[in-house]
Amino acid sequence: MRIKNGVHAIKKRNKILKLAKGYFGGKSKQFTVAKEQVMRSGNYAYVGRKLKKRDMRSLWIVRINAGCRAHDISYSVFMHGLKAANIDLNRKVLADMAVNDEAAFANLVDTAKKALSN
Repeated sequence: MRIKNGVHAIKKRNKILKLAKGYFGGKSKQFTVAKEQVMRSGNYAYVGRKLKKRDMRSLWIVRINAGCRAHDISYSVFMHGLKAANIDLNRKVLADMAVNDEAAFANLVDTAKKALSN
């Protein structure tokens, strides 16, 4: 007796076509083309998840630098002052403070300046 896997083959194809829903033209209709595009899209998504971390870090640095320049200090000098003062805050928190809590960020800038002057 022969065992066929027609049901599973159809499930596999439908899974790929479901992932390709919304793609342009044959990429969403034809299985072979859709399979290639889904694989390519998966690779782009994988790379994008890595790039997102890099992009967010650079955004945080830009925001911290803008907050620092408003208080007459550069980003690199500010970060060095925080290290000298043993203040261990990550860039995400610092960027949020620079945007949303101006007074607390000003206190941090003053602390960094004092630590550098000693």
